Amino acid sequence: MAKIFLHTLVFAPDGVSTAILVSQLMRELKKLGHEITVLTTNPHYNIDSIARSKQPLTKRLFGLYYTSIYENMRVIHVQMPRRDEDAKGRFRDYLFFHLWSTLLGLFLVGRQDVVITPSPPLSIGVIGWFLAKVKGGKFIYNVQELYPALTLQVGMLAEDSHLYKIFLRLEKLVYTLADHITVITPNFKTAVTETGIAEKKVSVIPNFIVLKSGLPLSDESTVHYDLREKFVILYAGNIGMTQSFDTIVEVIRSVQDEPNIHFLIVGDGVRRKMLEDQINALKLNNITLLPWQPLEEMTKIYQTAHLGLVPLMAGTARTTIPSKIYTIMANEVSVLLSVDTDSDMVALVQNARCGLAVPPDDATAMEAGIRYAYAHQAEFKTYGKNGRRYVEAHFSCQSVSAQYHQLIEQLASR
Repeated sequence: MAKIFLHTLVFAPDGVSTAILVSQLMRELKKLGHEITVLTTNPHYNIDSIARSKQPLTKRLFGLYYTSIYENMRVIHVQMPRRDEDAKGRFRDYLFFHLWSTLLGLFLVGRQDVVITPSPPLSIGVIGWFLAKVKGGKFIYNVQELYPALTLQVGMLAEDSHLYKIFLRLEKLVYTLADHITVITPNFKTAVTETGIAEKKVSVIPNFIVLKSGLPLSDESTVHYDLREKFVILYAGNIGMTQSFDTIVEVIRSVQDEPNIHFLIVGDGVRRKMLEDQINALKLNNITLLPWQPLEEMTKIYQTAHLGLVPLMAGTARTTIPSKIYTIMANEVSVLLSVDTDSDMVALVQNARCGLAVPPDDATAMEAGIRYAYAHQAEFKTYGKNGRRYVEAHFSCQSVSAQYHQLIEQLASR
């Protein structure tokens, strides 16, 4: 078995979905016999007080860093401020994390067989490679989002800008330095190999969902949120730049003639204030807006939903795939995609027969999909069951961790 060093921006007890994902993956690899050390930040995205109480952080060197124990794994935390949505603020925070985590990795962590670094940010790949070299291990770079391509899709950078060209060179550098690259979809693999990276160096290992038994649960949550008689369309996740919330607001306003259709939006992000202002200005009464909720509460919230919404702006579905789609399917909720029609997500929903897909940024198409789902609820209940069966067969934590286990064993034996 191998000594694994995970270098990641987020990890338990942070409640953001990426932190939950990598934490559960490490837990499964620990069960398979690997020795794991984690270098990350303190919780700064979604603060889960329940998770914090189960995994308390201990101050070291007057608060210069912290340590905790997760599932018998040693976790080293770099102090980070609460997530700043301002680009300059995030750049400053990333720079501090890179510098301080490099020093902590050098002095607090011994020899390792494999270093795993998930993106974003893109620059974390350089630090991961450096730590792997110093610790004598192989470097696995895990691509969760395609940067800098995603920055073009959301309008953060222009294709002819100097900064974008620098990021392109950094992307190619990280791919070249890595001993192996894991990506979460076939389209991501195509994007990586098109930069000149050999196909044998890239493996498609999807994200996963930890499945709970006994779904669906009781309908007590529908009483709690006063939605028992409603047909609920749920969006749960980041209210950010890649989601098409202008389209969603337009649809919410358009379906007000059907009083039983109700939207439930749960999350925080850079566009939450804008969304809240729009709801108030338009006096929309067919929507409930909740802040980010801990995992235990989200289990109840998913029980309210009849349709899980995954809306991405045109082009972005080729550069990112939100983990919420697996969560929707695992909770026996049918899916409504509003994404690029040639994306991996559309292929997933079609293969699983678990919902509908409509073009992105198209309020008319999204509204038609919602009205169709409302009129055919029995059919969509079957779609929900199909989705649950599909993730059980293809996206369980055990099957994904087994693929990482095999890859790690191969690299460590070289």
